[in-house]
Amino acid sequence: MADIGDVARRAGVSTATVSRALRGVGRVAESTRARVREAAQELGYSVSPSASRLATGRTGTVAVVVPFVSRWSYGQIIEGAEAVLRMAGLDMLLYNLADAEGRRRMFAGNRLRGRVDAVLVLYLPMTQEEKEALRSLDVPVAVVGALEPEFFGVRIDDVAAARTAVRHLLHLGHRRIGLIGGVGYDQGMPFTSQIDRRTGYLDALREAGVEPDPATEAVADFTVDGGTRAMTRLLSGDGPVPTAVFAHSDEMAYGAMRALRQAGLDVPGDVSVIGFDGHDMSELMGLSTVVQPLCELGAVAGQQLLAALTENADRAPAHRVEPTELVLRGSTGPPPGSDRTPSPARPS
Repeated sequence: MADIGDVARRAGVSTATVSRALRGVGRVAESTRARVREAAQELGYSVSPSASRLATGRTGTVAVVVPFVSRWSYGQIIEGAEAVLRMAGLDMLLYNLADAEGRRRMFAGNRLRGRVDAVLVLYLPMTQEEKEALRSLDVPVAVVGALEPEFFGVRIDDVAAARTAVRHLLHLGHRRIGLIGGVGYDQGMPFTSQIDRRTGYLDALREAGVEPDPATEAVADFTVDGGTRAMTRLLSGDGPVPTAVFAHSDEMAYGAMRALRQAGLDVPGDVSVIGFDGHDMSELMGLSTVVQPLCELGAVAGQQLLAALTENADRAPAHRVEPTELVLRGSTGPPPGSDRTPSPARPS
């Protein structure tokens, strides 16, 4: 029975080139790839996944570490990464941290050592010890949603995106603008995106000469129920009700809209609402939102890991910032009593 060495000799290439050509990874000229496939077909050789992994010293698996696997945004990023990695013949091993104990086991027990070729981390604030644990694996690591200089990474500019959303509300004439923000994960560490989106919110208010008021801020889980609870707190406060609300996620914005309607208030006649993410349901809900390219973020991270595995494992980690888009729909308009004409909604 022919082996990989026989194919290499028939095609006039190295065994490593045969492996890359037949698995569809790495930089292999199309003419060489075709020659290798022809030689393999003539000799009746086919790649055994387990044998290929043993021969290359690799597992053919990428770990994906997420704090909350059930969240829609994480699913979109995973979908983008999976499409890229699957085309390269790599499997994904999902680690849902879920809680502090799951997180401790993940990082303290070296559960990934020898089991994966690379690690993809989604929106997870990490301690220095956790970063050291990842570095000790000696495999490529990519982080989505935060800048970690020692690892590959891709993210959006959350500060600029939030600033754009709040500027739109200010342009409509709103001056009392509420913020529905997300709570931190655990260990007192908030998400980078949570910090940056609040920074953008505050920046936009201050540049417009509006003094931020802590009474217009409420935090909750990044869920519909969380948004409902946060909006209910804003409505029950001692001060005037905000005429507009910026939510850290679309799902929180849905919850805010629910609370407003339960209170007999019209959206956007009484209170405008703008979200963040570009959720699949936002068009149906008529929600204005900041759309971030979640699938593209996952795909870019997958490409970064593939490049590190197949081209130059020693190159410096690359970092990319992907653009966002403000999409306007029916949930935003001028404040009550205003004679301003709403800006036309952009196509969604």
